[in-house]
Amino acid sequence: MDTLSFDIAIIGGGCVGLATAYKINSRYPHLKIAVLEKEDRVSAHQTGRNSGVIHSGIYYKPGSYKAKNCVDGRRELVAFAQKHGIKHDICGKIIVATQEDELAHMNKVYQNGIANGVEDIRLITAREIKDIEPYCEGIAGIWVGCTGIIDYVGFTEKLAELLTSQFAGSRVFLNTEAKDFIKDGDRTIIKTNRQNVEAKYIIACAGLQSDRIAQKEGTGTNTAIVGFRGDYYDLSETGRAKVNNLIYPVPNPQFPFLGVHFTRMVNGSVECGPNAVFVFKREGYSKTAFSLTDTAAAFSYSGTWKFFAKHWRFGLDEYRGAFSKSYFLKRLQKLIPSLTLEDIQPGRAGVRAMALSQAGNMIDDFKIEARHNAIHVLNAPSPAATAALAIGKAVQEIATKQFQLS
Repeated sequence: MDTLSFDIAIIGGGCVGLATAYKINSRYPHLKIAVLEKEDRVSAHQTGRNSGVIHSGIYYKPGSYKAKNCVDGRRELVAFAQKHGIKHDICGKIIVATQEDELAHMNKVYQNGIANGVEDIRLITAREIKDIEPYCEGIAGIWVGCTGIIDYVGFTEKLAELLTSQFAGSRVFLNTEAKDFIKDGDRTIIKTNRQNVEAKYIIACAGLQSDRIAQKEGTGTNTAIVGFRGDYYDLSETGRAKVNNLIYPVPNPQFPFLGVHFTRMVNGSVECGPNAVFVFKREGYSKTAFSLTDTAAAFSYSGTWKFFAKHWRFGLDEYRGAFSKSYFLKRLQKLIPSLTLEDIQPGRAGVRAMALSQAGNMIDDFKIEARHNAIHVLNAPSPAATAALAIGKAVQEIATKQFQLS
C-alpha cells in the first residue's frame, strides 16, 4: 500500500477541520496539509445537518471560548460569505418570552449579549414582537439583528476548494477513514481504508468520533461523546406564511439545549425544531437507527447514566415529542398558536456530538487539547459552525506554539 507524506494530517472534513486547514495554510503556505474525510463528501454530518443559523453570541457565558469565538467567528464568516458568494442573509431573529417566569432568564441572556459585544440587540415589547412576526405571541423579547442564515455546506465546500487550489501540496481525501495510528520516530503513519498517510503532526476535528480518534491516536481524553438526534419539521406553504425569519424561545436554563424554534433557510423553506433525543447510533439519522458498538459505548460510560439521572424528565419529554406529532405541535404553538397539524410535515434530522464528563456534566465550552505532536478538538458543539474560522485560527495559534511551526 502506498504511503503519502504530508507535514500535517487533519482528521475530519467538516467546517472546523477545513477551517483549521485553511487557517494554518494561510499562515504557513509552504506546509503540505492532508484533510482526511471518511465520507464521500465534506460536511456530511454535523456541519451539513445543523439549523443553518449564523449565531450572534448572545447566549454564551461572558469570557468563555464560545462567546469570544462565536462573535469573532460570526463577523469573519459573514465577510467570507460576502467575498466568496456563499448564500447567506443577515435577517435577524427574535427571542420570545411567553410567560412571566421566563423574563428573568431572558434578561440574563440580553446582559450576556451586551457583555459579549454583540451588536444590534435590544429588548422589545409584545407589540414589537407582532410588528416583526405578526403570528407570534409573546409578552416580551429580544431583537438580535446580527443573526442570520447561511449555506454551511457551500461554506465548507469553498474552504476545501481554496485549500486545494491556493496551496501546492495540500489535498482533501474523501472516502478515507483513519483506522489506526502508528508512531514512527517523529512522524505518524495513519492507516486508512485506502492509502496510508504519513505526517509529522496530527490535528483531529472528528466531531461525533472525536473521543475515539483521540484514543486511537494515543492522546486520549477524560470525556466521552454521546449523540443526541434533533428532528425537524418543515412548514407547509400555509405555515411558511406565518414565519418571516427566525423565532426562538427563551431557553430553559435547567436544560442543555435552546428549545424548538423556527428558522427560515437560505432556500426559502422554513424548518421548526429540533428536539434532542439520545441516539443509539452516533451517525444514525432515523428514529430506529441502532449500532451495538455505539450503544454499548454510551451505556458503559458512567457519565451517561449520571447525565440521565440529572435530566430524565427532560429526556422523557423529548422522546414524547419525537414520536408524537401532536405533542411536537403543542411546543411550537407556544410561539405561534395558530399553527395546525397540517402546517407541519416531517423533515430531516441531525445528530449533535455532546461531550460528557465522568461526573455526567455536559462540557459546555469548546475543548481543545494539545499533547506532543497532536492537537484534538474534543468538543465543538453549537455555535461551532458559526465560529469555525475563529476556532481554526485558535487551533493554528496552538499549532504554532505546540509544533513550533515556522
